[in-house]
Amino acid sequence: MTKTPRHRKNKKYRAFWLFVKIQLALLLLVAGAGLYYTFGGYGEEVRALKREAAAAVRASDKETFRDNQTGIVYAADGSVISTLKGGRESYYLTREEIPEQAAAAIISIEDKKFYRHGGVDYRAIVRAVLAMLENGRVTQGGSTITMQLARNCFLTQEKTWQRKVEEIFIAWDLEKKYTKDEILEFYLNNIYFGNGYYGILSASRGYFDKETAELSLSQTAFLCAIPNNPTLYDPLVNMEHTLERRDRILLNMKEDGIISERAYKEAVAEQIWLQRPPGHEKNDYVETYAYYCATRALMEEAGFVFETEFATREAEAAYREAYEELYSSCQKDLYTKGYRIYTSLDLGMQERLQAAVNDTLGGYEEVNEEGIYALQASAVCIDNQSGYVKSIVGGRLQEYNGYTLNRAYQSYRQPGSAIKPLIVYAPAFERGYTPDSIVTDEEIPDGPKNANGRYQGEMTLREAAENSVNTVAWRLFEEISPARGLSYLAEMNFSKLDAEDYRQTSALGGFTNGVSALEMAAGYAALENDGVYRRPTCIVKIEDADGNLICRPNQTEKSVYRKNAARMTTDVLTGVFTRGTARGLGLSQMPCAGKTGTTNDQKDGWFAGYTRYYTTSVWVGYDMPRGMDALMGNTYPGKIWQTYMEQIHEGLEPLAFLPAAQLSEEYLEKQREAAEAAETPAGAGGTD
Repeated sequence: MTKTPRHRKNKKYRAFWLFVKIQLALLLLVAGAGLYYTFGGYGEEVRALKREAAAAVRASDKETFRDNQTGIVYAADGSVISTLKGGRESYYLTREEIPEQAAAAIISIEDKKFYRHGGVDYRAIVRAVLAMLENGRVTQGGSTITMQLARNCFLTQEKTWQRKVEEIFIAWDLEKKYTKDEILEFYLNNIYFGNGYYGILSASRGYFDKETAELSLSQTAFLCAIPNNPTLYDPLVNMEHTLERRDRILLNMKEDGIISERAYKEAVAEQIWLQRPPGHEKNDYVETYAYYCATRALMEEAGFVFETEFATREAEAAYREAYEELYSSCQKDLYTKGYRIYTSLDLGMQERLQAAVNDTLGGYEEVNEEGIYALQASAVCIDNQSGYVKSIVGGRLQEYNGYTLNRAYQSYRQPGSAIKPLIVYAPAFERGYTPDSIVTDEEIPDGPKNANGRYQGEMTLREAAENSVNTVAWRLFEEISPARGLSYLAEMNFSKLDAEDYRQTSALGGFTNGVSALEMAAGYAALENDGVYRRPTCIVKIEDADGNLICRPNQTEKSVYRKNAARMTTDVLTGVFTRGTARGLGLSQMPCAGKTGTTNDQKDGWFAGYTRYYTTSVWVGYDMPRGMDALMGNTYPGKIWQTYMEQIHEGLEPLAFLPAAQLSEEYLEKQREAAEAAETPAGAGGTD
């Protein structure tokens, strides 16, 4: 369509008024800052910040941007699990050694005016302020490369006006002392690329096992996508996000005239395969979980409150943004501040759990297109006395240098009937049922079928639990209500509950997202612990390089189930091993309680169980869910559980579970009446 004079005139006016708005915003910002500075009583504080900034930059030299300390992670017996190195000294590139495509990519996405401004891009700051006012929260940054360097090397990540002011002062002084090329060199050697990689050479070797000069254009842009938010764009967890930002960087480079249309199309079409360098396979699952727990411990020490349910999508988005920013900052501290991280992890138990997984699934050698075993497993063991994680396996070990998820806490799968004790049986016992209560197994119109396709009529609740009768669980869950049943999981911080889960199918484990092996282990450990939940972690304490205590995670106990309900649940779960779906999987000398779980089409198999000493949960299935005829809770998952638990209980004194109190019928009736009268929340929330 041909543009009329009116169209051109309107476009001209819009551009004019946009210019006016920007100028007014700048004027208001400057005027406001002047009034704040003059009359707010902060003039001296700002002058002090300026002096501090000048002193910090004056004391710096090129070695300032190469320095870091080495941290150490310890197992429960004091042996070293791993060391944490930022690696700046051995992974440093001079400006001449930094490929031009890497410099161009990072400038294109982070700071287009880098070579034109004096350290601060005032228009970018105004844009960020206007966007914040429009959206109600920070949606874009205004920091230049120089300001980011100032923040990363001289300041903390806290969001205060003082830090922002000092960041600007440092950026000004850095631009006066160092050349643009030197600042870019410092920046590309110091920015964080996630997973312990500082600097672009460290990231090149860590993610691709290549020198930076050997990277393709697509791989270079892929790496440059990460530093903006190393948690959101973590390629090990959020590959699709990293690829989206890579494509945005490549588009910017094309529009800026840096690369051709052909180069752009070829780079976007290129598939990205991560390649872990040789020698990094040992203790992979232990290390990743230890780093995850340590990072969250530092976040908690900083006052962050972990949440699992949100009132609105906007609230969830704001939470995720705050979480990712602080997580990246705290993870950076792990690799640069020389912390001593003491864990509860037992490397002997870890070796046994890993061997149980490897040996049980050893006959399945099919691999996916990345060369990773198709049939996988995850497992977690918790010490019931302390509540700490003792061992964690996120998959099968194999000769492979690429990356794979730690499925034990990063993957979520349908739990099947293994969820029943947590949301059906224990809640039912709180409502006045007992193991000997009579329930009816009968066909339910439009309801679930039993696994064997038969209905047995009247039976005890104990028998229904032992044989995992679906119709009984369905009826009980209907009586309890999905909202009430799932509130127990929310209280125990199951992190992937969805609004769609508040429905009847959840009684049989039909969740939208699923659960992790770590969450299941913590939930079953709460049953053993008389209904008291403890948030799972492996971090005992963190100290600085001089031995000063940084944090000691608080093992806060939360009563989720009534003691007697938890003990009744344990009582019926002991029968699963003697008369139920796990016959033959019990331990030779040790009393144990547990539950099998198998999902529709046998895509997921679960076994979760415990003794007085330990709780272990096991998942088996394909990463890309598909059915497997031989997969049920009492086959591979049950075998892994039995093999491992038998070994770690060798030499331990047999301990019987504590009995439930014998309650009168009058008391039970009062419990039922109280439960029926109580208001049921429509989806209770939970925080750590």
